[in-house]
Amino acid sequence: MKKPLVVLTGPTAVGKTKASIGLAKAIGGEIISADSMQVYKHMDIGSAKIRPQEMEGVPHYLVDELEPWEEFHVVRFQQMAKKALEEIYSRGSIPIIVGGTGFYIQALLYDIDFSENDGDTAYREELEEYARIHGGSELHERLKTVDPKAAEDIHANNIKRVIRALEFYHQTGQRISEHNERERQKESPYNFVYFVLNDERKNLYERIDHRVDLMMQEGLIEEVKALREMGCTKEMVSMQGLGYKEILSYLDGACSLEEAIYTLKRDTRHFAKRQITWFKRERQVTWIQKNDYNYDEEKILYEMIRRTKGVLC
Repeated sequence: MKKPLVVLTGPTAVGKTKASIGLAKAIGGEIISADSMQVYKHMDIGSAKIRPQEMEGVPHYLVDELEPWEEFHVVRFQQMAKKALEEIYSRGSIPIIVGGTGFYIQALLYDIDFSENDGDTAYREELEEYARIHGGSELHERLKTVDPKAAEDIHANNIKRVIRALEFYHQTGQRISEHNERERQKESPYNFVYFVLNDERKNLYERIDHRVDLMMQEGLIEEVKALREMGCTKEMVSMQGLGYKEILSYLDGACSLEEAIYTLKRDTRHFAKRQITWFKRERQVTWIQKNDYNYDEEKILYEMIRRTKGVLC
């Protein structure tokens, strides 16, 4: 029999954290974070990391596990998440994948094979050098010529993934977008329910703006300063996250604080829009539209519990 798995995702700032705790407590669940930033230590404010008191005793995995200078990518996420799954299942608990990185969720849910091949480091270094000299946008243009679909899915700022897609084409002669689509059509090894928590765009954007203002009040600038003093630079994967690269630009004198905040709010809204687009393409998804429940958290929780029963039988 397939093992049970619950996914709770949605755009940034929609309210996944609080909903996930309620669901975990109701079904005996433990939470695996599918967030590309909360895995890093010392990066609490900008990542909107769940605080220990907010966990309410629910075990969490892939939170505060890596140093900011360590690499974190989809393959490492898969490895760490699978290890966490084994621990959770060994205790007879239900794993709940919570976070907004749809690519990570998809990779775990369908056990996607990314055909990692570290053989041709020279080509990778050539691409990294090209990006340093010409910038991420020019590298992204190269991807457009060989794999337009991958270029559409991968943001130009995500240089690591752009390089991986170009590498894959160089090594195999195949487009990584086609490879990933074939992998995605595989049947999941889990008996799962996949919730996408969502809200009206106007409300979501207001929540995003409010969250950024709150981050500033809580000390985001001081957090980024401390990371810089630890030796973190803008070239690191961790420091390319929303909230960190904008404040670094301000601290480096590349823009004013007002410009940094404006950019952060704008880019976070764009990110939320891209997240929703991604989730709309996923299979077997249950959308939980908050306004359909009149923003009643108890009704939303009841609906998720009701729909989860199918995977727990």
